Amino acid sequence: MMKNNGEKIRCPKCEWEPDGGKYWSCHCGCVWNTFDTYGQCPQCSFVHRQTQCPECAEWSPHADWYVDLPRIKITFEETSNIGN
Repeated sequence: MMKNNGEKIRCPKCEWEPDGGKYWSCHCGCVWNTFDTYGQCPQCSFVHRQTQCPECAEWSPHADWYVDLPRIKITFEETSNIGN
């Protein structure tokens, strides 16, 4: 399973796991690995909220690809509150 900064990433529909390849493209023509930038195009800065799976061709909210997103959010909130 691909890990991006500690996150586990896979298609929420078919569980295909990205391998770091550049499978996604933006309307501006940029082709890149959407998980390197959390769905934001590195060329035009458009944020893609939906991500299509190259394996099953189904669309899902980009955030749903991150398996441990609730844990990561909690960790971030705990870290943000240190010293307050």
